[in-house]
Order: sequence, then structure tokens, then C-alpha cells
Amino acid sequence: MLFYSHPACLEHDPREGLHGHPEQPARLRAIEAALAARGWLGWERREAPAASEEELLLVHPREHVASIRGLCRSGGGAIDADTFAGAASYEAALRSAGAACAMTRALLAGEARVGFAAGRPPGHHAEPARAMGFCLFDNVAVAAALAIAELGVERVLVLDWDVHHGNGTAEIFRRRADVLFASIHQGGIFPGTGAREDTGAGPGEGFTINLPVAAGAGEEVWVPLLEQEVLPAAARFRPQLVLISAGFDAHREDPLAGCRLRASSFARMAELVRDAADGWGAPVGAVLEGGYDLTALADSVVATMAALGGEHRGA
Repeated sequence: MLFYSHPACLEHDPREGLHGHPEQPARLRAIEAALAARGWLGWERREAPAASEEELLLVHPREHVASIRGLCRSGGGAIDADTFAGAASYEAALRSAGAACAMTRALLAGEARVGFAAGRPPGHHAEPARAMGFCLFDNVAVAAALAIAELGVERVLVLDWDVHHGNGTAEIFRRRADVLFASIHQGGIFPGTGAREDTGAGPGEGFTINLPVAAGAGEEVWVPLLEQEVLPAAARFRPQLVLISAGFDAHREDPLAGCRLRASSFARMAELVRDAADGWGAPVGAVLEGGYDLTALADSVVATMAALGGEHRGA
């Protein structure tokens, strides 16, 4: 069980340019404090390397990478009304993507069966050539593409349970049949994508599963969608690697959405994914996305990691 992060991820602070921004360093500090109080659950902690430009270029055009680098080196600024990059943000983004990549390399080398990449900024809203939704580079997409391009994997499942649709990841893999992208998310909120009718395009038709839910949806809605739609489709797909875009803003205490999950709900979903992946012989890696109530976020990450590590098995 491997946990990846880096101190540079604490240096990215959108509040420098966007007052009151919810994606702040305290998120990662809360997670690490909660884990430290529990002895890190017995997980091995590793410092995330910086993602290489070659890794980023697996999903982003060179011009996008250069534009983010240039903005940060010039002192930073707002990219849109929600997204800010400061002088320290490029290094943080490299470490955030690097955490996902290093975790994926270790999992596929057989060093562990489960991992968690706790980087920030998050990534799943970043489209190939557009930073948005607090995200600069699409960390989980870079890791999935790396697994296929360099690490001998032919099929990757990306499960996105952030309350906001992972539009960036969906766009990156829209026309590909080697990545099954499945998203459970609240409909009718940012970014406005993720309709059930959107199932991919061209060679990727049928390899996108969008499952929007209504505001107020709790575990009684989310878990059956996972059990009855996502996991059966994944079983047919037979992934060799499972990556979770692990956002925790569907928690009932989160200020940015209206779903009603609890920390135990994320544990239940993690347990179901881990058990299914064991049957496929696939390792599981989680990549941090959203979650903006600090206590709910920390509790949910601890519960998810405990379940991935087997503490909830048989419960």
C-alpha cells in the first residue's frame, strides 16, 4: 500500500488571486493530519517525483504545457473565474501529476496492489488544451495514458466518483477503446457535461459511461449504480489497471454540491472496486480530486484508504 504526495503541492494556493478559493493547501494538510493520527494506516509514504514533459505530452499538447509553465514563471494569474496558477503552481502541478504516474509505475511493477496519489492541484477537469475547474493538468489521464503507452497495459478503467463530471478525462479518452471511463456525478452543476446519452465517439463509442444523479442522492443511489452498471461493464472490459478519480465532494457536508454521501459511503465504493479488481487481477490506484469540507474530506480519504487496504473487507 503506497501513498504518494510532495510538499510542493502545499505551495499552490489559488487564494493568491481568487479570494476565498475552496481549493486550498489546508485540504492536503487535513488529509495528512488525519492519516498521521492513525499511523498512516500502515501505508508506505513516498515522495512524488515531478512528472516529465514527455508524460504530460501523452494527453496535453506541447503548447498547453508551455502556456502553464510560462504563466507560472511570469508570476502567475487567473486562467478563468475559477482557476488560478501562481508562481509555485507549475511545480505543484508537476508533482501532482507525478504522484499519479509514480503510483501507476509502482502498481504495475508489482510493488503494491493499491495506492493513493494525494496531489494538488486536482486534474479531472483539465481538457487537452484547456486548464479549468481548479485543474491545470489531468493527472489521472496522464497516468492512464502512461500505463498504456509505456507500461505494457492494454486496458485501463478510470472510475470518477467526484461529484462534478470529469469532463477533461472524458474528452481525452472520448475516441479511445483502451480506456473505459465511468463517472457517477451530480447532474446540472459544473461543468455541465456528462449526460447519460454521451457514451463516447468513433472508436470509443460505448467506452464512456456517464451516470448523472440528482441533488440529494445518497449511498442508496450511488452504490447501486456502481454495482449494477459500472462494475458489470468493467467486468466485460477486463481492465488490467483501475484508477479512481477520487473526489470527495459528494459528501453531505461539502459546500460545492448537493449529494448526501458519508465517509462510510466512499469506503463501501472503494471496497466494491477493490474486490472486483482483485477478481480481474488488476491493481487499484486512487488519485485525489475534489472535496472541500476539510473534516469530511479527511475522514473520507481515511475511510477510502482503509477500505482499499482491506480493513473493511467482510464488513
